[in-house]
Formats: sequence, structure tokens, C-alpha cells
Amino acid sequence: MVYLTPLFSGFIAAAIGIIPPGLINMTAAKINLKEGKKNALWFVIGAVFVIFLQVYLAVLFARIIDNRPDVVTLLREIGFVIFSILTIYFLFIAKEPKTKKKAAIKKSSKKSRFFLGMLLSGLNFFPIPYYVVVSVTLASYHLFVFENTVIFTFVLGSVLGSFAVLYSYIAFFGRIEKKTDYLMRNMNTIIGSITGLVAILTLFNILNYYFG
Repeated sequence: MVYLTPLFSGFIAAAIGIIPPGLINMTAAKINLKEGKKNALWFVIGAVFVIFLQVYLAVLFARIIDNRPDVVTLLREIGFVIFSILTIYFLFIAKEPKTKKKAAIKKSSKKSRFFLGMLLSGLNFFPIPYYVVVSVTLASYHLFVFENTVIFTFVLGSVLGSFAVLYSYIAFFGRIEKKTDYLMRNMNTIIGSITGLVAILTLFNILNYYFG
């Protein structure tokens, strides 16, 4: 039971981070349509391999700074400001994204798709600060401890969550594609609501640190 919480937390954190339509998941879906599921899966495996490394490094970094309460508090305050700005942007400023025309993808080998997945995932630096904040926040609520087995379980959950979401894009993109306009119209609200909730929880944590 002690390992279910980090496993589940990693899975949910990964799902939230990767479920909005982006370069990696949409590329996986397009490769599936153009080249078939096998090539798309190799692309996903390459992407998830890099995600594994990113999450592991992020949690190790979080373990180092977790022993510095002043740094953790500073990160929470920075995180609160960032998430608040993102919430305001997505809810009140960002325009509705327009659907883009499909880009032609030339058929390639499984090996090239694996390395393409690694490349696109490696160019995405968002997971490292994201998982630093997530792991530190979970630790502050005593839902996570920086022990090797727990860290590995959390990373495993993140990998499984990432793979599950990317596979869903491959398996169900036909249905998703038909509702792209609806999803894109509401994506700003969805993301803004998530960042707003995180900002509120972070603010509560900061206030509890200073006045609790």
C-alpha cells in the first residue's frame, strides 16, 4: 500500500502534464494515421524513454533542495506566481487556438521514429521543473518521501501515465480528431482551471508555512 500513493501520484501528474494536445501526442497520432500503429508505438517508446530520464533527474534535484526549507519556500512562491500568471493568461487573455492543417509525414523506419520520439521529448524541458514542483509539493503534504524505492515507484507511475495518454492519442485519435474544434475551444479553460487549482493549493501551503 505504501507504494500505491507515489505510483498513482506519478501516473496522475504525467496524465495532467501530457494530456493537452501538444507536439509529442499529436505527432504520435499523426504517425499512427500515416504509417501505422507500430511506427507510432516506436515513437512513443522513444519519447517515454526520455521522459523517464527527465522525471528521475527532476526528483533527484527535488530531493537535494527538499533539505533546504528556504529554497523550497522560494520555489513555492515562484510556482504560485507562475501558476497565477498562467491561470490569468489561459482564462482571460489567450485566444482560442485555431486548428491547423494536417502536415504530411513521410513514412520512415521504426528506428528513425524511435529517435524522433527521443528528440522531440528531449527538446521539451517542461517536465523537469514540472516534476520538481510536483514532488516537492507532494512531499510537503506527506504524500511522498525521497527514498530510492519510492522515487522509482513515482517515476514508474509517471512513465506509465505518459505511455497511457500517448497510447490513447494513437488508439482514439479518430474520435478525438472529429472533436478537435471543441477540445481546442475549451483547452484554455481546462488548462487555466488546472493551473488555478494548483495556484490555490500552493498559496495555502505558503500561508500555512508562514502563519501555521
